Amino acid sequence: MIKKLLLAIGALAVSSGIAFAQVDVNKADAAALDGVKGVGPSMSKAILDERAKGEFKDWGDLQGRIKGLGDKKAAKLSEAGLVVNGKGKEGAAAAPAAKGAKGAKPAQTADAKAAM
Repeated sequence: MIKKLLLAIGALAVSSGIAFAQVDVNKADAAALDGVKGVGPSMSKAILDERAKGEFKDWGDLQGRIKGLGDKKAAKLSEAGLVVNGKGKEGAAAAPAAKGAKGAKPAQTADAKAAM
């Protein structure tokens, strides 16, 4: 009984760790790639097909070889946990801050109108 309980706790710990783990495009299988928010079956197939020709060197290489993977999409995938050789896309963490700055601008304009 105790063995089953420990096994269940261990399985839970492992599965929760996988949910937040980074997925490296040079090591992941199709299921792991599909688990990243924003990567569907067609993109994971394209990644695997291109990786068969040679590993991805960096984010620029990945973006150049995968059709439809621009800067915005790459940043979102990086934020979702996709990495190339263990590294996230540069500037990916700055994307939410930029949205917050845009959201603050209309509020300042509304304040300025109210002051008039």
